[in-house]
Amino acid sequence: MRAVYVETYGCQMNVADTELLLGHLGRGGYARTDDPAAADVILLNTCAIRERAEERVLGRLGELQHHKARRPEIQLGLAGCMAQHLRDKLTTRAPFVDFVVGPDSYRRLPEMLAQGDAFVDVRLGRDETYADIAPARAAGVRAWLSIMRGCDKFCTFCVVPYVRGRERSLPANAVLDQVRAVAANGYREVVFLGQTVNAYRDGEVDFGELLRRTAAIDGIVRIRFTSPHPADMTESVIAALAECKKVCPQIHLPLQSGSDTVLARMERGYTRDEYLRLVERLRAAKPGLALSTDIIVGFPGESDADFEATHELMRTVRYDSAFMFKYSPREHTKSFGWPETVSDAEKGQRLQAIIALQEQTSTAINRALVGATFDVLVEGPARRSPGWLAGKTPHFKTTVFSADGAQAGDTVAVRVTSANGHTLVGESV
Repeated sequence: MRAVYVETYGCQMNVADTELLLGHLGRGGYARTDDPAAADVILLNTCAIRERAEERVLGRLGELQHHKARRPEIQLGLAGCMAQHLRDKLTTRAPFVDFVVGPDSYRRLPEMLAQGDAFVDVRLGRDETYADIAPARAAGVRAWLSIMRGCDKFCTFCVVPYVRGRERSLPANAVLDQVRAVAANGYREVVFLGQTVNAYRDGEVDFGELLRRTAAIDGIVRIRFTSPHPADMTESVIAALAECKKVCPQIHLPLQSGSDTVLARMERGYTRDEYLRLVERLRAAKPGLALSTDIIVGFPGESDADFEATHELMRTVRYDSAFMFKYSPREHTKSFGWPETVSDAEKGQRLQAIIALQEQTSTAINRALVGATFDVLVEGPARRSPGWLAGKTPHFKTTVFSADGAQAGDTVAVRVTSANGHTLVGESV
């Protein structure tokens, strides 16, 4: 068997794509190696959401090319969103790269590698879902399942529709078969993935119905999903959240901005008030719901008042956690080339302000949980506390506690004894 070495950059959808690639390559005669020096194929699976990630990956490709100097027959390549985004520039920026494959070309990869010639295949397909390819998942308690590919939203700042193509859903039966398979293999939790995961639809099966059918499968004790779009949070989905106990009381609900003016320029499809009303409905349907979000500061045209509207909305909602970024223009998007009205220094100040607010909020929320008891799904040993275990509460809060003979996959009742903004500390009861 030939050996393949893979590095993954980006979100969980990229991790899921790597598992898909490894499963497909495994059936094509490749074995995974963790040592690039021992590999016949070196592959970087990438994300194109942020410019900084591109520079990091291009630098890493430069580092890895020394393996080709020692063994010229090694095939070094780029896969995923960045391959799609930089397809016209890679020949000049990284001429030593042997192959480039986009997110819809993984099926052809073994055949193209076998031919031995340099190649670029970045065709986007309207129908490719890889529903018939079983991923090679890493051992663990949580399985990530891509149930949709692509995106139809075309937010003005986002490159995803251009690098992952248009929205399409896997057949419901294929999704449920995957859930049964991971349950049979010992996974206790599934996470449905999609750029707008709650827009899922296969005939009469919408996302709410998919949640209900998944909840009926034995062996799976927790169901999560990411990332939903606020505009696609239908009554069917909200009702499923309320009805299905296995659906965790935790949702990542991207906001991006708290200003109606900026939301309109971003073409997000909702207003500030609509978002806040949605938060109220979700919290009413799922009491104790933990919310996380995405925030962008410094979008073209964002005024001091616009930023303060975001700041104020964060104080109102009180998110459990947030991913916060400075706006950076991405080629091919609608906002690329719009005049930058916020300096990089001001972007940095605004980012630090909301990071400080979120840190304060997360700490207050977590410390209010001291004395409460939660069922923690054990993932394994705690990284920084020898002899302790780590896992997640239903609210997806990292929890560490002293080992009591529990193993990965067990659910342990843990009483919280202390907390900071990122971790709960407790004792098993």
